[in-house]
Amino acid sequence: MDLQDLLNEQSEENQPKKETPLKSLEADLKFYNDSIKEVAVEIMVEGISAYPIFVAHQHEVKLGEPILDKDELNTNWSIHASTLEEFVEKGIIQESRKEKFIKQFKNAHYFMCLFVIVPEGANFVFFPYKS
Repeated sequence: MDLQDLLNEQSEENQPKKETPLKSLEADLKFYNDSIKEVAVEIMVEGISAYPIFVAHQHEVKLGEPILDKDELNTNWSIHASTLEEFVEKGIIQESRKEKFIKQFKNAHYFMCLFVIVPEGANFVFFPYKS
């Protein structure tokens, strides 16, 4: 056995736990709060959609329109603005599941609807706006 083998034998219990990327997302969302809410209201008031969806990602995505760039703002997450209609058009939400999604959708004046993309996959999250 060589020295490298001994160094790599630390048990997983001794390894520092990796912080979930969602912790950094939460911090960024608090910072982005007012901007996201302003865009959500604009989407609804202009009649673009009653269902604004914000795509949170750390890599390049081709979904929605960029509104907050992590590199420009020195944060961890970028945000794109999208809508339920775009998600259906691109097949992310199947037409047959659209009504179910609408029933689950929380009031967009109080919650931001996020489509969070991480290497393991993607999921919808509703995050309350701070007052």
